Amino acid sequence: MATLVLRAVGTAVGGAIGGSFLGVTAATIGGAIGAAAGSYIDSWLISTTLPDQTIEGQRLDRLQVTTSTEGAVIPRVFGRMRIGGNIIWASDFREEINQQTQGGGKGGGPKVTTTTYAYYASFAIALCEGVITGVDRIWADGELMDLHGVAWRWYAGDETQEPDPLIKAKMNEAPAYRGTAYLVFEELLLESYGNRIPQITVEVFHPLLDGTPEGRLQSVTLIPASGEYVYATRQVTKTEGGAKTTGINVNAEATQADLIGALNRLQASASNIQSISLVVAWFGDDLRCETCKIRPGVDQPAKNASTSWSVNGVSRSDAFLVSRDDKGDPVFGGTPADFSVVEAIKEIKARGLRVTFYPFILMDIPPNNTLPDPYSDDASTIGQPAYPWRGRITCSPAPGFAGSPDKSEAAVGQVSALFGSAAIGDFSVSGTSVSWTGPSGDWGLRRMILHYAHLCKAAGGVDAFLIASEMRVLNQVRGPANSFSAIEQWSSLLSDVRSVVGSDTKLSYAADWSEYFGFRSAGDSGDLFFHLDPIWAHEACAFIGIDNYMPLSDWRDGFDHLDAQIHPH
Repeated sequence: MATLVLRAVGTAVGGAIGGSFLGVTAATIGGAIGAAAGSYIDSWLISTTLPDQTIEGQRLDRLQVTTSTEGAVIPRVFGRMRIGGNIIWASDFREEINQQTQGGGKGGGPKVTTTTYAYYASFAIALCEGVITGVDRIWADGELMDLHGVAWRWYAGDETQEPDPLIKAKMNEAPAYRGTAYLVFEELLLESYGNRIPQITVEVFHPLLDGTPEGRLQSVTLIPASGEYVYATRQVTKTEGGAKTTGINVNAEATQADLIGALNRLQASASNIQSISLVVAWFGDDLRCETCKIRPGVDQPAKNASTSWSVNGVSRSDAFLVSRDDKGDPVFGGTPADFSVVEAIKEIKARGLRVTFYPFILMDIPPNNTLPDPYSDDASTIGQPAYPWRGRITCSPAPGFAGSPDKSEAAVGQVSALFGSAAIGDFSVSGTSVSWTGPSGDWGLRRMILHYAHLCKAAGGVDAFLIASEMRVLNQVRGPANSFSAIEQWSSLLSDVRSVVGSDTKLSYAADWSEYFGFRSAGDSGDLFFHLDPIWAHEACAFIGIDNYMPLSDWRDGFDHLDAQIHPH
């Protein structure tokens, strides 16, 4: 009311004075001044005459508990299955009262107090007759649960499991429910479920392990090899179009990184797993060892990711960009970021598994390239095979082709160029970050291998480390007097890697199954060389490694063999 009265008074006084200021009439100015004064008076009157207000949220007048059925059938599970559960124990709901007060200050109107209530419940749900090997996704009222920040645990249902500590603390004495697999949720916030315990369904694993391949499996190779964030245990996202945020390494489930889900499924499906080979790739760009560079790569020149990419101190803007297909999509994922490799090593070891680190070379030589082909008698032949096997890296021309430097000092120089000159002291280590401090143009194999030796040590160590694998033709390139330059280089690398990782890590080279037994020269004496023996006999080499690709059948050209007789069509 004061606002209206004083606005009118101010307008009248201003009109009597007359005139204007900066184009605004005195009447308008007087009305504004009067309205401001009236507003202050109105606020003071309201704050002194109205009582404080209290707003109270919804409070439960009774506790709702999901039905627990006595005598319900306990199912048995075979394989992987989504099943419902039966509540076997629940605590009283815990009520949490929260109060917030606003206003009440000088000239600020009445004081408003808002009271809200939150409810929490702890409960246990029987799932099935044991023994399960894992629990994967969990749904509440049909919606996939985000278990981030939720305190929960599961019991496999074996005959030795102990009572849950929470149930025991609440009840003093508690059964262990031996023979029954069950879940326990501790202090679950019920706000999203209508302040009641939701209907829970669970995906469980109960593989038939006895006598099965899954039951016998003790080690696997984790081989994305490329993918900038595939090994991260944290969730990495990117922003697209300035607003839309999507998960980069969150594809299988919305609530966890892909690696975590993959390891969970692996251990649930093959519970006797003991060791994992972690494969990480850099990219080679030429089959000619003298000119081939081995570099970490990225799949996009720019990516608005929540965690930045870096490998060996190389940032995204300075990294090798992998080739594109006809649609403009990258043909490879990028090299896993160093931080993600460290996270993967720590996660695997935290699960009680052994880690074998496996550095890998992917050859990024696109179709229709103009690189000279070392596997040709004509030096003018242009175009190397697209995306070839790393085992075809060789001198140029390759052994057995016209003009090859094989069995000469020139071959030794070409092989040495591929390895480069990286030394142990060319790396800077800070925490779990490893950077390169050597010459900027050195992209040899030694830089890659020594980088990962330092990174594995910074991650807390690994159980085994391979210095390389399947460099078949390179290993057969000879220098003078039938010396094998690459073998000498691998032997030197074994010594250097041992100095970095220490004596607890087992080292080796993973030979291709077509080279481990030796090399028989062609075109001259046909002598047989056991050229890998200096590696296997090296004091730093702990075991003989073979990438063994056993054939699944005996099928061969023609029809004069057993498979053709069994399957004539």
